[in-house]
Order: sequence, then C-alpha cells, then structure tokens
Amino acid sequence: MATWNDMIATAEAKAERSGIEGRIINPFGDASKPSPRQTRLLDVRGLNIEFVTRQHGRKTRFTAVKHANLHVDLGEIVGLVGESGSGKSTISRAVVGLNDNYTGVIEFDGHELGHQRTREQWREIQMVFQDPYASLDPRLTVRKMLREVILYHKVVMVTQADDYCEYLMNLVELPAEMLDALPAEMSGGQRQRVAIARALAVRPWLLIADEPTAALDVSVQAGIINLLMDLNRRLDLSILFISHDLNIVRSICERTYVIYHGDLVEEGPTEQVFSNPTNAYTRRLIDAIPKLSSAYVERLSAERNKEQA
Repeated sequence: MATWNDMIATAEAKAERSGIEGRIINPFGDASKPSPRQTRLLDVRGLNIEFVTRQHGRKTRFTAVKHANLHVDLGEIVGLVGESGSGKSTISRAVVGLNDNYTGVIEFDGHELGHQRTREQWREIQMVFQDPYASLDPRLTVRKMLREVILYHKVVMVTQADDYCEYLMNLVELPAEMLDALPAEMSGGQRQRVAIARALAVRPWLLIADEPTAALDVSVQAGIINLLMDLNRRLDLSILFISHDLNIVRSICERTYVIYHGDLVEEGPTEQVFSNPTNAYTRRLIDAIPKLSSAYVERLSAERNKEQA
C-alpha cells in the first residue's frame, strides 16, 4: 500500500500537471463524492418551527422560526446574524437534520430532504458547534473520533483510515502527532480545529458553522476564521456562517441574512446590508457595533511600533 508521503507526492504532481494552484487535492480521490448538479446548493422555503412548552399545566405553542426563506449557492459563504434567541441555531439544526419538528421545504442540490435523512444526506451537510469543549468526547483521542466517523460512513478503506486522519489534520493545520491526544490536552482553538476536521471527514459540500468562534479567545478567533475562508476557497466548500458578531460576518460573508424573533427581516449582499440597511432592527444592530475612535487606534498603533522598535 502506498504511504502517506507517496499519496501526497502523487497529489502534488497531479496538481502541477493540471495547472491547479492553491487547491487541496484529496490523495484518496473523490470518486464517492459526485459534484452537485445545481448552482443553488441549499434552498430553504417557508420554514416554520414550533415548540410546545408546558407552564402551570397548560400547553403553550411557541413559534421559533416563521416562514423562513434562504439559500446558499455552491462555494458561497453566507451569514446569518441576529441576537441570542432569535432563531439562528434553530434554523441550522433543522437544515442539518438534528431537528425534524418543522414544516416547509429544505432542498439540497435540487432534491428535497426528508425529516428522516439517509446516510448519504447526512454526509452532504455537516455542522461545527459553538462550544468545542462540549462537542468532543473527552474519553476519545482525536484519532478514535475521526476513525469512528470515517469507518461508519465508509469514506475510505479500513487500511487507509489512519492516513486519511493525517490528511484531515493537515487540512486544519494541526500536527499529526496530535492524533493521539485527548481533548483535555488541547487548547480551545485546537479543539475547534479538530471539530472542523471531523466535519470534513465525510467530504460535505455544505458546512454550517454555528458561532464557531464565540467560545474562543479573541487571539484565537482570527485563526479559525482564516481557516474557514481557506477551506472555502480550496475545497469549494459552501459555508452557512451563524454569528452575532457583525464585524466577522462583514469581513467574510458574501451575502447576509438578518433574523429577528424568528423572522428573516433582511437579506442581500453583505456590504449592501451593512451600508444601506432597510430594516429598523438591522440598523439598530449595526449602530450597536463597537467603534474605536481614530485617536485611540492611532495611539495603539504608536505604542505597538514603540514596543517593536
């Protein structure tokens, strides 16, 4: 069997012959991953999600999402923003298949997804959750976590599983030595990279990133954002990026949806949404973005230059 280094060398040679620059070539091949037939990858129409709660012995219906319509095109990064409790994560869980209590239509690549997903459909859409400390099994090493997903979905042959784990670690810019580490031995940023690697293991076309930097230190957030942007560019990976941090959304998303109390109140090209919002709630969100005075920024820059001198 070819070694990992042999496969990487073959992949690099293939990229050079094909004249492909800056793209990741999967050394294991993509025979099991047919290309989407539609430019519109995800199409959600008329999505309604209700929950029933009990209070003082009485049932109460709560509508969490109301007639939501949104789409994500192939290779696109789309933002979904709103305050906590607005319905962002509720939509994402319905799209990925973790919540089947909805009405409306969720289509992927031109085919409607049922409430009960097939194994193939589970592979098409993957999700990275907000809290990397809670989303990884503390009892398993990184290798065991990745192998569990790889072998269940039969992504590669059993004899290739360990090499494929190394390939995934390379994708998320982590050393292969970390495959034998437990989550407790990793930082928050490293755990989130492992969560991204686990999601990529099944070669999805759409990644839902649900507040992927919210639980991380500010110094680590930029690395995760840059990684997602790089994966989008090099893997043609579509991303639905969910956040309440408008600065991040503005910097990476091509289009943005704004949600308020379960209603999608605004949608459009990101720069248009930020520079010329039509909805009062969107304007309030944008007005609430912290702004640093130019004098303060100049003083910070001067202090940094002084330290480096």
